[in-house]
Amino acid sequence: MSAADTLDGFLALLRDELGLEATAGQARGNLTDLPRWDSLYLLRLVTLVEEETGRRLPLSEVLQARTLVEIHAVVARRQHQVEAQA
Repeated sequence: MSAADTLDGFLALLRDELGLEATAGQARGNLTDLPRWDSLYLLRLVTLVEEETGRRLPLSEVLQARTLVEIHAVVARRQHQVEAQA
């Protein structure tokens, strides 16, 4: 289990490792509305989550996500896929 498995853990990871403060409410809003959000944050987020979980994320799904909640859903789906294959 990793910190990214729950939404709260995912948001804590972003706060602690990326310095991105996002409340649960902000996580449901559009990524472009997050303070300081840009494509570099997205790249750092993907790298961080992959390192934290040991799982590759499907980049096409991450790029389609419009909120942090949607990105977290990609992470959770990936976890379930890996567990189903084990």
